[in-house]
Amino acid sequence: MVNRSHHTAALIGGALMLSASIFIGVDGRSLASATVPPTLVAQGFSEIVKKVTPAVVNIAVTGGGEGSRRRGLPPGPFGPPGGGPPGEEPGGELPTPPPMPPGPPGPHGRPDQSAGSGVILDPSGYIVTNNHVVEGATQITVTLSDRREFPAKVIGTDPKTDLAVIKIDTKDLPSLKWAEYEKLQVGDLVLAVGSPFGLSSTVTLGIISALGRGNVGIADYEDFIQTDAAINPGNSGGALVNMNGELIGINTAIFSRTGGSEGIGFAIPSSIALDIVDSLQKTGKVVRGWMGVAIQEITPALAKSFKLPEQRKGVLISDVNENGPSHAAGIKRGDVVVAFNGKEVQSVSQLRNLVARTMVGKDAQVKVLRDGKEQTIAVKVAERPSDEMLARREPAPPKEPGDMIKPPDNVLASLRVQTLDNALMSQLNIPAKTTGVVITSVEPGGQAEAAGLQRGDVIQEVNREPVKTMDDYQKAASKIKKDELAVLLVNRQGNSLFVAINPK
Repeated sequence: MVNRSHHTAALIGGALMLSASIFIGVDGRSLASATVPPTLVAQGFSEIVKKVTPAVVNIAVTGGGEGSRRRGLPPGPFGPPGGGPPGEEPGGELPTPPPMPPGPPGPHGRPDQSAGSGVILDPSGYIVTNNHVVEGATQITVTLSDRREFPAKVIGTDPKTDLAVIKIDTKDLPSLKWAEYEKLQVGDLVLAVGSPFGLSSTVTLGIISALGRGNVGIADYEDFIQTDAAINPGNSGGALVNMNGELIGINTAIFSRTGGSEGIGFAIPSSIALDIVDSLQKTGKVVRGWMGVAIQEITPALAKSFKLPEQRKGVLISDVNENGPSHAAGIKRGDVVVAFNGKEVQSVSQLRNLVARTMVGKDAQVKVLRDGKEQTIAVKVAERPSDEMLARREPAPPKEPGDMIKPPDNVLASLRVQTLDNALMSQLNIPAKTTGVVITSVEPGGQAEAAGLQRGDVIQEVNREPVKTMDDYQKAASKIKKDELAVLLVNRQGNSLFVAINPK
């Protein structure tokens, strides 16, 4: 989690630099020699640079573009806290983005312009960059490495991955090919080419610090390559390449206290970018697969309550859209997805990406753990509805108001709940068609507050028992022993999530 008072997540993409030169081991050999040919260590990276730099361009944008968010975290990738109905969305709230300090001033005489980078993927002029580089632009100018300038038009954008494809009207351009993501390893040397602060064709060196970084809060669909990158404004959309000069990622963002590089940079990997860019280039839009479930990470407390084996990987299904393909296939709330089409599921972001990349109409083999037993369910993946469609809700039926009840003598003692009526739904901004009992207050310092429960959460299950009325809640709560863990299913502004409350 980023400390909001000191950190900024910046969409400024980046150049990669190694803070020290190649080290020599005690046996006199280079530590890089295990992965880099000796001739390359001796001669440097000039041959790779000659191959790569002609395919990396400078992008100047008038209006919008990187200058408008050069040093700030973008709006929450799932919209307002809570988001919409289930759709492979993580449950719970997202942190409020930190304030965006003003970016550095633009070049003299061009205060309304900003710059980024791009990579030529096709000799006919198709270029990939970041969506935030060209978003809202009224004019885009591309400058090639040989200093020729061309106006560019936007072919398609995908804010959910922060990718965009633009095109210039020319031909016979140098281009780069995508690398095979599966061959990447942490520790591999990489080069980055871009235009930090408008300094075109800047080449820097770094390593892959980590693979598969998700839940960073930069885009909806994340599976970043993390680098020890010296990333600065203007590098967004630039190339991250391997030692074969192949494109492994598009530099996108950093974590920083100051807005400058501190060695933690992120690039969108070829595993995500290849399909997205191909779709944008051919159709101008992106079609994603959709299962129609809400999912969340499994905490140790939830693993214990759901009686999962130790070290069990997977993600927990907290809700199932009644109009989605998972409901029709028999997926249930409380199932733990452990594999998708034969791939072991490690995290929420990984499953979201796997589903999104699945062809619409294809049956996916989803292995779930239910009541301690594994079973595989075929789910016909559908096209993900628009955010507007997912956000549509039906009016709530009128409910009889209820009185607050005496709290039970267990981990739920610090909660005050009440029947959910129309007045409370309006007051607490609770979506229509939500059923259950609403938390009206959470005592400070109690187990419920420590578990993350909040005023306005709607309790829909207690230890897997459905709760629709105050009587349901009272009966289920009374069964919990004083020193027993309790698991609640709550609805928080449209998102369902399980919350485990541990006794002290």
